Amino acid sequence: MNDTIEIKVRVNGIDEAARLQANTTLLTFLRESLNLTGAKEGCNEGECGSCMVLLDGKAVNSCLILAAEVDGREIVTIEGIGNAKSLHPLQRSFLKHHAVQCGFCMPGMIITALGLIGEKADPSEGEIKTALAGNLCRCTGYEQIIQSIQAAAKQLRAQEQKASRRTA
Repeated sequence: MNDTIEIKVRVNGIDEAARLQANTTLLTFLRESLNLTGAKEGCNEGECGSCMVLLDGKAVNSCLILAAEVDGREIVTIEGIGNAKSLHPLQRSFLKHHAVQCGFCMPGMIITALGLIGEKADPSEGEIKTALAGNLCRCTGYEQIIQSIQAAAKQLRAQEQKASRRTA
């Protein structure tokens, strides 16, 4: 018996289709089928946050979601928010505030922060800490990470205000 499924999904703005084993996780699909390796396999239990992606704008642990569950939906990975030539404000802020050491957890932290800022443009320190509760970092103190998110949120709000004044 061949338990395969076919999915169609939008990943980082690109429509993708694949035939997969029914028990394939979203993380495995992203890493092995699409070669998007920014989401990492850490604990594989949804406890470390290294596999975070945005699913329809909400930060989720991709190791806990079957690829079949994302059929017809939109996914954004760390690869979809910026690149070496054009970093996202969150990526720049993490570098500027020295919130990165080994880098293993950084994609998950940034995706989690992006999901939070998408829901709340001006998150408090407590809201940031709550959002990051599922993300583990073993190298950097969390203080720099919180500062990075606060600074990036402020920059994103300023950019949005500037853009809205131009269209008004």
